[in-house]
Amino acid sequence: MTNDRAYVASLIRQVLISRVCVREAILNFPRDTDDKSIHAAYHALVHYEADEDLRGRDELYREEQDDYLEMISQVLERGEDLPENIINNYDKYYACANILHEENAKGFFKSFFRFLNIRRD
Repeated sequence: MTNDRAYVASLIRQVLISRVCVREAILNFPRDTDDKSIHAAYHALVHYEADEDLRGRDELYREEQDDYLEMISQVLERGEDLPENIINNYDKYYACANILHEENAKGFFKSFFRFLNIRRD
């Protein structure tokens, strides 16, 4: 799990320095993870992308959002859990992150059940 967190931290930093786009980063997230901190990081990146227009108009907002993502990457890089308030903020709006599943039969069925909105734990 710690290796996955360090990897996600690296992806976030690559987005922040414009080395990779958000889409590429989220497509490279660890697959089939149940790590709530990684799910929260995923949602933070999706919001980063969605706020692109606002980021262009509001320099202060852009700086705060960049700092927020940098903080997330630092916590993950240390292998620590993100603070509960961050995880809970995303959990109350999203049942799960749309992180890709493994490319095998198990992953196919997980994706299929998610598409049908059936939770299978």
